[in-house]
Amino acid sequence: MAIGQFRDVENGENNTLEDLEQPLVIKQEKIVSCEDEYGSDEKSTEKSGSIWMVLLSTCVAVCGSFEFGSCVGYSAPTQSAIREDLNLSLAQFSMFGSILTIGAMLGAITSGRIADFLGRKGAMRMSASFCITGWLAIFFSKGALPLDIGRFFTGYGIGVFSYVVPIFIAEIAPKNLRGVLTTLNQLMIVTGASVAFVIGTIISWTTLALTGIVPCIFLLVGLWFVPESPRWLAKIGHEKEFQTALQRLRGKHADISDEMAEIQEYIVTLQSLPKAKLLDFFKSKHIRSVIIGVGLMVFQQFGGINGIGFYASQTFEEAGISSKTGTIAYACVQVPITMVGATLIDKSGRRPLIMVSATGTFLGCFLAGTSFFLKGYGLLLDWVPIIAVSGVLTYIASFSIGMGAVPWVIMSEIFPIHVKGAAGSLVVLVNWLGAWAISYTYNFLMSWSSSGTYYIYSGVSLLTILFVAKLVPETKGKTLEEIQSCINSDQSRRQDIIS
Repeated sequence: MAIGQFRDVENGENNTLEDLEQPLVIKQEKIVSCEDEYGSDEKSTEKSGSIWMVLLSTCVAVCGSFEFGSCVGYSAPTQSAIREDLNLSLAQFSMFGSILTIGAMLGAITSGRIADFLGRKGAMRMSASFCITGWLAIFFSKGALPLDIGRFFTGYGIGVFSYVVPIFIAEIAPKNLRGVLTTLNQLMIVTGASVAFVIGTIISWTTLALTGIVPCIFLLVGLWFVPESPRWLAKIGHEKEFQTALQRLRGKHADISDEMAEIQEYIVTLQSLPKAKLLDFFKSKHIRSVIIGVGLMVFQQFGGINGIGFYASQTFEEAGISSKTGTIAYACVQVPITMVGATLIDKSGRRPLIMVSATGTFLGCFLAGTSFFLKGYGLLLDWVPIIAVSGVLTYIASFSIGMGAVPWVIMSEIFPIHVKGAAGSLVVLVNWLGAWAISYTYNFLMSWSSSGTYYIYSGVSLLTILFVAKLVPETKGKTLEEIQSCINSDQSRRQDIIS
């Protein structure tokens, strides 16, 4: 917590300092252990009554994730057609592709503040509006400038989506379903990109731009039928709306009194705290959460995903197989493995899943790097294509099962709500900066040394395993309030050891 003397009121616990004013209603004290698996999930589910509204709200929110994937996957199948129809140079089309990331960076910077000011639903509405505007600009483009403006707008929209969708899902979901539901964010991103690639080979680039509007329409319509995040409503003091939203999410006849009390007690404490500033993230009370969030995004991106993903067809061609066949295989592996990861995240836990995933990305990069090494020295040339393809597919399968989704799940869980907006923006910005850096430097690194590039990425995967083992807490089966207790207690123990 931000005030070290308090026990974590996110857990529904009372303050235990004798000089604090006692509450009017004394609750039974609850001791939380970071190692607990919180086996009361079944009871929690029973008290929830019904989760159909949670599922509906999640389905609506992940339309934004699908839109994210549609934007990312748009440029790959349309490159030759756009360049031919609009007479664009390679440099102009490269600007068209990269400006998406620039827009997303700006969206990341402002996403937290927007989500705190407009609410989670309001932020998603605004993002959808930017994406629709961008797609229309692309559809009507007759030259490079409107094309770039449209791409920038879609980038800004998905930059906000990348933060607000997992946050919204984490805040509405019961703890025993939060992991699997938040993982749907990554699954729908992957699905959106795969769908854009497949249908982009069939329809024109202008028609494909119009299909990008469809997820936004579903999102805008669906938001009328789902409640706002109860935690955000409680934070801004809308007590009646807070209770109504929580009741809708947990079921008409569900007993929500305990959950309401936990959230309200937490909000009361947060209201006594100053608003978070950038320098506050480097104070001891928040530094571990910031290191975890930023560190996971750095390792996710600098493991090479955007370089390997963006230029997979080039890698397959160099390996000696059809780029189209390889890319379809890439997409076919990515979607089902992401679904497997979604089913495992609340069973195996976050830490084991991400470490297994990082081990697989290490193996995949090591195999791909070895294939280029062998090719460079003219060794085992018949095996080079098999090793290269096996390495890339192993990498993407391993990334999809954990490294793709779990960092976003953890990011949505580890920050206290009073700093979640600003901290979330920082973490998402780091992610997009990493995405730009890897996609920009990949070809330069490959020109320097193909095998060395993949060996570097494999080294980052090894560092990821060490980072997770040392610093990342297990959040499986814990409420957002209980997670804060674990992080704060670990931080206190480290400070006691140092002192």
